Amino acid sequence: MADGPLSGVKLVEYCSFVAGPYCTKLFADLGAEVIKVETPAGDPARKRGAFLGDHPDPELAGLFLYLNTNKLGITLNLDSATGRDIFKKLIADADILVEDRAPGEMAKLGLGWDVLKQINPALIMASITPFGQDGPYRDYKAYYLNTYHASGGGYVLPAASPNAEREPIKGGGFVGECDAGVSASVGIMGALYWRTAGGTGQYLDISKQEAQMALERVNIARYYELGKNPTRYEINRVRDTLLRCRDGGYVMVVLHPEKQWTGLAEALGNPEWIKEEKFCTQKAREANFNDLRIRLREESLKYDTQELFHRVQSQGTACAPVCSAEQVFHSPQAQARGFYVEIDHPLAGKLMYPGLPYQLSKTAPRDNHGAPLLGQHNEEIYCNRLGYTKLDLVKFREAGVI
Repeated sequence: MADGPLSGVKLVEYCSFVAGPYCTKLFADLGAEVIKVETPAGDPARKRGAFLGDHPDPELAGLFLYLNTNKLGITLNLDSATGRDIFKKLIADADILVEDRAPGEMAKLGLGWDVLKQINPALIMASITPFGQDGPYRDYKAYYLNTYHASGGGYVLPAASPNAEREPIKGGGFVGECDAGVSASVGIMGALYWRTAGGTGQYLDISKQEAQMALERVNIARYYELGKNPTRYEINRVRDTLLRCRDGGYVMVVLHPEKQWTGLAEALGNPEWIKEEKFCTQKAREANFNDLRIRLREESLKYDTQELFHRVQSQGTACAPVCSAEQVFHSPQAQARGFYVEIDHPLAGKLMYPGLPYQLSKTAPRDNHGAPLLGQHNEEIYCNRLGYTKLDLVKFREAGVI
């Protein structure tokens, strides 16, 4: 296992795809023992490309490899009575259970909170679902695209769209799923701290919609307080703007408050048009924002991306290039801070992974290992810990239990 500040914490994960596995990855990467329980068919993330070497092998799926570092992996069929009995044995010794089945599904299996807390009163159980365990949407089905737009986040994207008919879009990749995973992990950490301080186990109900709504709270509050519905169309604000450069790249430049504007003007060499009355004050620039953007875009085309980025930053104005995955990977800042870590995998070999987004001075994690193969740790968990024999494992496989 990886070693870190959460070493000694035992977590059982019964999740698939992104939100739940990302939540538990945050624990595993900090040293918690995470036992990932997959159905015998495996986590659907194993079937989601891209695949290493473009070879469609469920053990080489990039999404799965990333989300499941530092975990132990077993297979278990909870539709079988034997599988449910084994699951209860796992829970008896766990600190945390994270599951993402539909509301009521665990209870129908006889594995709901009311049952499991009797087995382990200190258990912290977290359920991650699209809309939560109650409310009128409780039983609605949803994919990531649904929950993202249900949060209101997609309605303001793409920001400052020039076309009022441009349809809304979701955030890139699985950012909303990861947001739900982060929200779940923070809640679990709070429950774990409270239990350590003398409390008991408890149940956490995490709604993916609400996790993403929490990130849109500024827009929601603006509607509540001002009655204004933020839109993606022609956002008229002198706060920031996107500028295209001579080499085809982009930079995002902050224009407010005044000191940010002054620094940008200096970086651009204080061209004559900046002295025009309609650009002399913040209020005037706000009223003439469309003209301002046109002028700024004409100026930005005189520079390459990195050149403009460093010129603006040298004047103390916030500015950053819009980076591709390749540029982020080769970022001198990320390289200097050792953000990427090399982790070995039984089949994929040694690969570079994004590391922790923070650095611990005393308890930095070490000894990372790759995502588990399907059922890789069945013998270790079932035989060495739960007391089953190798013959039992053969019978379990024949019966479809594992």
